[in-house]
Amino acid sequence: MTQRSILITGCSSGIGYDAAHGLAARGWRVFATARKPDDVARLAAEGLEALLLDHTDADTIRAALAEATRRTGGTLDAVFANAGFGLPSATEDLPTEALRAIFETNVFGVHELTRQTLPIFRAQGHGRIVLNSSILGFTAFLWRSAYVATKFALEGYADTLRLEFAGTDIHAILIEPGPIASAFRVNSRPHFERWIDWQNSPNRAAYETAVLPRLYDEARGPDPFQLPASAVT
Repeated sequence: MTQRSILITGCSSGIGYDAAHGLAARGWRVFATARKPDDVARLAAEGLEALLLDHTDADTIRAALAEATRRTGGTLDAVFANAGFGLPSATEDLPTEALRAIFETNVFGVHELTRQTLPIFRAQGHGRIVLNSSILGFTAFLWRSAYVATKFALEGYADTLRLEFAGTDIHAILIEPGPIASAFRVNSRPHFERWIDWQNSPNRAAYETAVLPRLYDEARGPDPFQLPASAVT
């Protein structure tokens, strides 16, 4: 039986990391990607076939897909578009450039990965594109307007892909995880610090009581109903 292959983005931690190791343990040939060279090196040291890929850089997407298919002899069974980040803020405090930035990774990067993957799937006659949405792709949540907007966008994007490839063996799959133990909160801090001027916001008191403790309190316990990444993978 031919070994199945998958390329996964955002493998430095959380769902992507667990999926990469879990699928490799189940016999898949996994191409685990991350945007930081140090993370790529760490994944490689753990025994994974690790490649550099940044959702915001089309050249790295092209290079990773080319290298993966070179190693497999031209085929790729699945792609898991998992990379993304969050940006907590009140909507009125969210600069438009910040909204563009999160869309670049969470939506436009997913589209670029999908667009570059589809010719591979068409040539071989099959493939699965797995998109990582969220429960926030179908419901709103305080302080999460930017993230919610990106996930709502993925929902419609995936639904349209399904319609376009109906009747073929190319499938678009959407997953909608709830609270998962990961580095997601820590990884959102640089974006929050870069973009959100909470100290001069009319919402400052709410930031101090609701947002900052959740974002920075290392002693804070897990969120209610939080599950390990393996619950998704």
